[in-house]
Amino acid sequence: MKRNILFVVNPISGDLDKSELVSIVKSYAVSCHVDLKVYETTGANDITEIRALYNQYFPSRIIVAGGDGTVKMVAEAMEKYDVIVGILPAGSANGLSVDLNLPRTLDENLSIAFHSNYIEMDMICINGKKSIHLSDIGLNADLIKNYEESNLRGFWGYASQAYTTIKESGESFVVSITANNQTEEHEARMVVIANSQKYGTGVVINPSGAVNDGRFELVVLKNLDLIILGKIITGNMPIDSDDIVIISTDKAVMKTNYPVSFQIDGEYCGAQTELDIHILHKQMKIAIP
Repeated sequence: MKRNILFVVNPISGDLDKSELVSIVKSYAVSCHVDLKVYETTGANDITEIRALYNQYFPSRIIVAGGDGTVKMVAEAMEKYDVIVGILPAGSANGLSVDLNLPRTLDENLSIAFHSNYIEMDMICINGKKSIHLSDIGLNADLIKNYEESNLRGFWGYASQAYTTIKESGESFVVSITANNQTEEHEARMVVIANSQKYGTGVVINPSGAVNDGRFELVVLKNLDLIILGKIITGNMPIDSDDIVIISTDKAVMKTNYPVSFQIDGEYCGAQTELDIHILHKQMKIAIP
C-alpha cells in the first residue's frame, strides 16, 4: 500500500523561489512510490487547511519546506495528531534544523524527511503561544521588529538593523524570574527562553539545552554591546562570560519593570511585561539523521 505524505511549502520564506524545490520533492516522492499532496501556505487559514488535508489523506509524515515559523505552525496544526514532521530547511531562520544537525544538502535532507528516525521533541508554551526553538525579550526582539519593518533582507539586513538597534537601545530592564521555587532579579539587555542550544547562525547560546529533556533554559544576558550582538549574528558567541546567568527549569514566570520587546521563533510578538512559561514535554515527532 502506498504511503501518503503531505508536503507543506512556505512559498516566500527566506525570499527564495520554491518552484524548483517543489519539483525536486515531487520527483523524489515518485521514485519512493509515495503519494505526495502539496500545500502552499498563504498566511491566512493555514492551520485549518492543514488539519483538513490531514483528515482527508491521513499522511504518515508531513514534510515542511520553510523556516522555524513554518515548522512551528505545522506543529501547532498537528498537536493532537500522531504524525512525524520532516524538515527541508528553506527559511531565513532555520535554527531548529541547525540544532537537529540536519545536513546541508537537499538530497540528504530528503532522505531524512521521508524515511529516517525521529525523536519526540518538547515545545514551550509562553503566554499561551507555542515555541519550538528560541524566543527572547530585549535587544534581539527589537532587532527582529526593526528587520521586519525594513526593506533589506538576508545577513546584511540583520547586520544593519543590529547596528541601528544597539544605537537606539535605551536602558537595560530589570527582570524578576520565579522558577524552581525561588525568585531572583537581574538587570538585563536580553533574556532568551531556550528549548535548544543554538541560534540559526550556529551560535551556542545555551550549552546545556536539549530539545527533549522536559526542561527549558532562561539565558539572561546582562550586557550586550554591538560586539557581542555581532558575535551572536555571525555565530561566534563566547558563552563563558560573567555577564550571563542560565536557569534551567520546567516552568517560570518572568516580569519586567517596563514593557519589553518579545519574539517567538523569529516572529515579533509586541512588548510584554509578564511571561508565563511552561514546558510541553514530547509534543512533536520530528525526523532526525
